[in-house]
Parts: sequence; C-alpha cells; structure tokens
Amino acid sequence: MPNTDPIAALAEVDPKKISDDEFVALLSAASDLADSGAEVDLSALEPQKFARLVSRASKGQIEAVMVRPELRVKVLDEVFRRMGAHFRADRAGSASAVVHWRITRPEPDTYDRYEMVVDSGECTVNKDNTGEPRVSVTVTPLDFLKLVTGNGSAPVLFMTGKLKIKGDLGFAAGLMNLFDVPKA
Repeated sequence: MPNTDPIAALAEVDPKKISDDEFVALLSAASDLADSGAEVDLSALEPQKFARLVSRASKGQIEAVMVRPELRVKVLDEVFRRMGAHFRADRAGSASAVVHWRITRPEPDTYDRYEMVVDSGECTVNKDNTGEPRVSVTVTPLDFLKLVTGNGSAPVLFMTGKLKIKGDLGFAAGLMNLFDVPKA
C-alpha cells in the first residue's frame, strides 16, 4: 500500500490483494487520524468507491472491521449519515414512516440502533429510536453493508433469513427503492 493517506488508499485499494489484517489496519489508520483531530474527512470516500470496497472485500475482511466497536460505529454512522443525501423524495411521494434499524453486534442480543424517519419528502436519521416504527429491520453488519452498497438483494437476504423484518412488509419491500443506492 504505497499511499500514506488512508482515505486515498481506501479509495484505491483492492481488498482482494491485501490480508484481513492489512484491511483492518488501513481502516484503523483512517479512524485514528480522524480521532486525532487531523484534517481527515471520512466522508471524502465517494459512495461508489465505498460500494466497490465492500464488493471486493471478503466476508472475513468486513467482519474483522465490524467486530472492532470503534470501527463498526464509524462505518455505520457514516452510512446512516449519508442516507438523507441518497434519499429520493420523488420516489417517496407522501410516504411517512419510522424505520428502526438493528445492526447486530458480536455479543448475543445486542445491537447498534438507528432510527430513520421518512416524512414530508425528507429522510432524517438519529440514534434515539423514539418514534413508533412502521418497520423494524434486523441484519448483520456484513449483510447491511452489502444491502446499502447494492452488493446484496433485500428479497434474497429476507428469504434466506439474513434480513429480518417486523411490521409493514409491503413498505419494507419498497424501502430500498426510496434511495439511490451507490453501486461499485
């Protein structure tokens, strides 16, 4: 990995050519730089490059990142932060819904929780989970990242039991259509 800027390296790296440890080290370096107050913009990683990163990474590489709490939270926070930018109000029409996302953690029966609110043509996300959900979605971090980067199919994940839905299944079936999902 000749590039010393971890964000630029993330944008260009081919995960198939590095080990799980090198993949985690690259993401850790980006995270550490951001935490140190250095001028590092984790949002500078373009959605298509992130989608490519996920599509090329092995299950082991993604899981190695997502078992580290500080990295998992940064990745999930960034994905959820971008949802508003990828939301397609023209596709939502007059839809109004609260969606609770539960992303599993390695510890049994524990989750990273996010609440997505679709209302008045806007999509906002928070971690409070205060609204009554129209839909609750439970998924592993690996399958969530595949889903939001266009590298996984919601119907296939649902049919194989990897995506669990509670509530309005009809709304849930069209949920991903409300977003421009970046593709690799």
